[in-house]
Amino acid sequence: MAAFETVTAAKHQSGKRVNKKSTRVDLTPMVDLGFLLITFFVFTSSMTKPKIMGIITPKDSNIPTLLCESCVITAVLAKDDRIIYYEGIQKDNTIIKETTFTAEGLRAVLLQKKAAVKIARGSEDEMVLIVKPTDESSYKNFVDILDEVAINGIKHYFIDELNNEDKQLLKK
Repeated sequence: MAAFETVTAAKHQSGKRVNKKSTRVDLTPMVDLGFLLITFFVFTSSMTKPKIMGIITPKDSNIPTLLCESCVITAVLAKDDRIIYYEGIQKDNTIIKETTFTAEGLRAVLLQKKAAVKIARGSEDEMVLIVKPTDESSYKNFVDILDEVAINGIKHYFIDELNNEDKQLLKK
């Protein structure tokens, strides 16, 4: 709270004494408010945990990985939130399809492929997803497809670069 201190000064020219009043402001409530704000922000920042999804990376090896060709689906992340995908290893007569990141799009495709792999191989765990982002795709699309991998419980997935055949595929 503010306090007034009166100090008696020397005589003024007219002979009267002048009382000078000095003000002194008590800033204790402002300090309390500052500590409350600091405590609030420290508390709220410690309550929020970062949302991180780990990516499983294999050890470097020159030995190629053998894949069941009917168990593989390749998703090429294109521009404008599109996914171009094909089943198996790319060949000249590969059937190319397109989908989006909706539940009726990518999720339905992955669930259908898991069911087909389970029928063909007896276990849906043998399904392999190969993700190939393009330069035009966004980071959000990459995170979205990794979220779909986690949601659908796909055990094996690879992140690969586009090769020349994939670039030709995108031009079609």
